Amino acid sequence: MRFIDEFRDAGLARKLAHRIAAVSTKQARLMEFCGGHTVAIMKNGIRQLLPPTVQMLSGPGCPVCVTANSDIDKVLALARLPDVTITTFGDMLKVPGSYSSLQRARADGCDIRIVYSTQDALQIARENPAKSVVFIGIGFETTAPTVAAAVMQADAEKIKNFYILCLLKLTPPAMKALLDLGEVKLDGIICPGHVSAIIGTHPYQSYARDYRVACVVSGFEPVDILQAVEMLVQQIEAGKPDVEIAYTRGVKPEGNIKALEMMQKAFDIRGATWRGIGTIPSSGYRLKQKYSRFDAETAFVIDPGPVREHQGCCCGEVLRGVKTPADCKLFAKVCVPENPVGPCMVSSEGSCAAYYQYGDFHER
Repeated sequence: MRFIDEFRDAGLARKLAHRIAAVSTKQARLMEFCGGHTVAIMKNGIRQLLPPTVQMLSGPGCPVCVTANSDIDKVLALARLPDVTITTFGDMLKVPGSYSSLQRARADGCDIRIVYSTQDALQIARENPAKSVVFIGIGFETTAPTVAAAVMQADAEKIKNFYILCLLKLTPPAMKALLDLGEVKLDGIICPGHVSAIIGTHPYQSYARDYRVACVVSGFEPVDILQAVEMLVQQIEAGKPDVEIAYTRGVKPEGNIKALEMMQKAFDIRGATWRGIGTIPSSGYRLKQKYSRFDAETAFVIDPGPVREHQGCCCGEVLRGVKTPADCKLFAKVCVPENPVGPCMVSSEGSCAAYYQYGDFHER
């Protein structure tokens, strides 16, 4: 397939790996900020191809994984209200909150439906005017434009029973938060491809300038990622951190202007709670006053109850790059895909799920 097979070519991948090994003399600690990259790195054995000087770490790039228990508890409290239908993407179903999950709530009789887009949720609202249909807005800047479009469409059609629980998050503030924490010294960042297709590369400039961290936007195929690593290593070796795009077929420096305009019209920026990190200022969205009638937090009295963290779960440390999934005592023992203790084992983009499916986790 044109423009795909080229980026999966084993010969090209080996050449890139040899070039990286030939150039890399300094320690290069790199972190990917996208769950799709984490899965691709594990699935294709990228870490095994790299020289010992290059260390790969996984960051908080999975939107389901970074959703805090307190926010999942809000969803569950909404689901228990009379005449409320919850619509959500499928990977949220098994994520455990403090005491339950959407899967268990559905088994108990709550009306919880899996959708593949915000348009599916809107259609459910049209077909069920006696029900309050709430879409759970989980995601990063990649998902935000679709939520904005749904709200604008509901407003234009005067749909009165459609609501958004807005748990959307912004990626660059989380990058800054990790750099400020300083728990892990990063030399380079593999910037998220899908997010960058929306926001462009300008938000990353301060990391190269102020933190002296190299930044390269990568695609999702093996050759994409190895090319991004090579570009990062070259920046690190030269001592000249910069922001570059390896994923030129999908990302422009200015991003997607139309999507950015829609997001600006629909949302205000606020603080948001990230699992394992806490509240990060200016890292979340909420609907603007113009669209507040669609805001589930305004429309309903939500009583989620006390928050509880699951003892022994290391998802927070994994998301910060402090630990790997294999460092968690529950991993592949108590916590498995069929019985996840934390969200990193639930989502298809979660680090623990990727390690479990593709990694040699028997070696600690």
